[in-house]
Amino acid sequence: MTELSLNILDVAENSIRAEASLVEITVEVSVAADRLVIIIADDGCGMTKEQIDHVEDPFFTTRTTRKVGLGVPFFKYAAESTGGCFSIRSEKGKGTVVRAEFGLTHIDRMPLGDITGTIYTLVTFHPEVDFRYIYRYNDAGFELDTRQMRDILGGIPLDTPEVSEYIREYLTENKQEVDGGAII
Repeated sequence: MTELSLNILDVAENSIRAEASLVEITVEVSVAADRLVIIIADDGCGMTKEQIDHVEDPFFTTRTTRKVGLGVPFFKYAAESTGGCFSIRSEKGKGTVVRAEFGLTHIDRMPLGDITGTIYTLVTFHPEVDFRYIYRYNDAGFELDTRQMRDILGGIPLDTPEVSEYIREYLTENKQEVDGGAII
């Protein structure tokens, strides 16, 4: 994958396949600490110890449509190749947490990419799933929580064209306000 936002999309799609009703995605940038941290947590079906032991193996997958699962191994490699770290915690029936930490200025760190487009895609293409997205850049940040949006909208679906366009604008404007358009 050429940008980290695609790794986030892949892991979040895994969460949705695991029947998560809530997927939480956190992206934290700290220029002073030279760190980019990405956390994807879900309340899906979780994994057994055996699955956790094999999830980083590219030739292990629970899918029946293909025989390899490269998303998690590539995400782990991307983090570790920048001097960062990677972890997965999961409990059967409770959910999974994936955490990747990257050296922000490391020459081998892939760009974050179109994180706004990734979050927008997840929210509008999976209106049955709730998402909580937190974006922090140094001391500033913003949050999008579809549970709050649903309360305000009173039953209007998130994939309604006017609502989905609002979501795109909200994500775009808030990211610009928080990081000043920094290319991460």
